Formats: sequence, C-alpha cells, structure tokens
Amino acid sequence: PMSTIEQQLLEDRALRDAACEVFLADIAHAREVFSGKGLSERLMGRVGEGAQDVLETARETAEDNRGILAILLGAILLWLSREPILEILGLSEFRDEDVLPETESADQFGDTSPPPAPPGGPDD
Repeated sequence: PMSTIEQQLLEDRALRDAACEVFLADIAHAREVFSGKGLSERLMGRVGEGAQDVLETARETAEDNRGILAILLGAILLWLSREPILEILGLSEFRDEDVLPETESADQFGDTSPPPAPPGGPDD
C-alpha cells in the first residue's frame, strides 16, 4: 500500500500539471486576444453591434413618427425646389438681395479703386 506521503506527492503533481495546463491555455488566449487580428475583430464586432443598435433605434423612431418625418421631408423638398416654384408663381424677381437693405458701403468690402481727385488740383 501507498504511504500518505506518496499519496500527497501524486496529488500535488496532478495539481501542478492542471495548473500548468490552465496557465498555458491562458497564455494562448492572451496571444489570440491581443493579436492584431483579434483586436480588429473585436473592434469591428463592437462597432457593428453599435451600428445595429443605432439602426434599430432609428427604425423604431421612424415607425413611431412617420407623420413628422413626412412633414420634414416635404419641407426639405419644398426648400430645395423654391426657385422653380417661385418662377412658376411669377415671383422669381424677389431675391434676397432685393429684399435686404444695403447697410454697408462698397469701400468696406474691398473696393480698392483710388478716391476721386479733389477739385482745384495742380492742373487747374
């Protein structure tokens, strides 16, 4: 029969071998996780999951607010097509330049022409 010391030695070796296997598995896992491919796959996975969440939220919001989205799109289309609509209605001559008063002189906007000569110059 085996003595207690021999039995303890066998158990200790088994524990050591199991710990060694766990340690080597942890090292292999760390290499995989921190490799360039592993990092990029995780990053893309998280970005993809985030994009899917945003898309799902947008889809739910759009389904809940169809009327508001239709009004918004209509307003955008009306704004983008305002010039042709004004021309059809005969109102194309009204532009922003015609409606807004002139408040600044041309000199403040880079008019570099020389000022007119004062009367009574050397030639007079």
